[in-house]
Amino acid sequence: MTGLDTNVIVRFLMKDDADQAELANAVFAKLTSDAPGFVCREVLVELVWVLQKIYRLPRTDIADAIEGLLGAREIVVEAGDQVAVAVDRLRKGGAGFADQMIALAGQGAGCRATVTFDRKAAGFPGMSLLGAVSDH
Repeated sequence: MTGLDTNVIVRFLMKDDADQAELANAVFAKLTSDAPGFVCREVLVELVWVLQKIYRLPRTDIADAIEGLLGAREIVVEAGDQVAVAVDRLRKGGAGFADQMIALAGQGAGCRATVTFDRKAAGFPGMSLLGAVSDH
C-alpha cells in the first residue's frame, strides 16, 4: 500500500503543475487493488479545504471527486463509510466537510455528543452547541 498526501491528489485532480501532475499520474497508474493507495481522513479534510478555498470548486464537484476516490478499487479510504455520509451531507449544503467528519468520528467513537461553539455544526446529529443561550 502507498499513502497518498493531499498535494499528490490535488495535482492528480487539477493538473495545474505539469511536472507534478505527470508524477502524480504515474503514481496513480501504478496503483492496483492488490497494491492500493491509502487516503487518510486528514488528507480528505485538507483536500476539501484546498479545493474549496484555493480552487473555488463548487461542493458538487468536490463531492464527485471524493466519490471517485471512494469508488476506485485501487484506493483505500480510511473510514470510507463515514466519508460517504460526509460527502452526501457536503453535497446537500450546510456546515463544511471537516465539521461533518468531526461529528461522524465522535459518533463512531461512541461519544454521547461532540460539543462545539459552531452553530452550523451543532445542527448535526451527535453535535451539541456549547454555552447556548436560550431565546426563552
